[in-house]
Amino acid sequence: MERKIIKTVQGVAAIDGAGVRLTRVLGRNDVEAFDPFLMLDSFDSRNPDDYVRGFPMHPHRGIETITYLIEGRIDHEDSLGNKGTIASGQAQWMTAGGGILHQEMPKETPRMLGFQLWLNLPSHDKMTPPQYYDITQEMIPAVQEGEATVRVISGEYKGSRGAEPRHVQATLYDISLPAGSTIELESDPAENVFVFTILGEALVDGRQVPEKTAVLFGEGNKVTLQATQGADARVIYYAAKPLREPISWGGPIVMNTREEINRAFDDLNRGTFLQH
Repeated sequence: MERKIIKTVQGVAAIDGAGVRLTRVLGRNDVEAFDPFLMLDSFDSRNPDDYVRGFPMHPHRGIETITYLIEGRIDHEDSLGNKGTIASGQAQWMTAGGGILHQEMPKETPRMLGFQLWLNLPSHDKMTPPQYYDITQEMIPAVQEGEATVRVISGEYKGSRGAEPRHVQATLYDISLPAGSTIELESDPAENVFVFTILGEALVDGRQVPEKTAVLFGEGNKVTLQATQGADARVIYYAAKPLREPISWGGPIVMNTREEINRAFDDLNRGTFLQH
């Protein structure tokens, strides 16, 4: 059964970090509908002044962050001792778990284009030990499907596997659609599924969806995406089973109760936030 659109969210201009201009797509008002996806930010700029101030060292607890670049370069460093760079066509997957400090500092490039996704952790994994790993371009298989290309960031597509999530089994595809082309994607009926038009417009469920828009689907097992006749499109596909757990959100920390949020900030103030 074809999934139908039940909600659309148009991204809005925002400033975060030390002054990074970005597009905020999903946030606190969307967590129940998009569960287990918490936040989605999109970066798209040819002006380094929009992003080079970056995201200096800051804490996270209770979530995972996935950063993916179509174009650009970001240096990463964290309290586990990891240091590295993600470049065009690469991603990073960080499990904050019980607590981590990290920074992400974009570097000047001709264009910065990508996204960061916050993925909620289930209650039994909120305090899991933090982890970080790079997803290189070689780890993201590109599958040709007719005229379309599906890059498998995580999960599986027709036998090609991307990164293996260690907690929430989230599937992420980067789909390139030449003008006028169509792709049909099968989906698990138990999963929440949404797509994000990161570049160009797309036709979804008979509707023309503008660039930088998230589209949430209802029940079903199939999604059909089409580029318009006049231009190519780049669409990100996200799918995962909802957690259906309480959410308490305190800035960079997302837990299940207000008491857990208060405890996290107490840990920060006392210098006991990190367990590593």
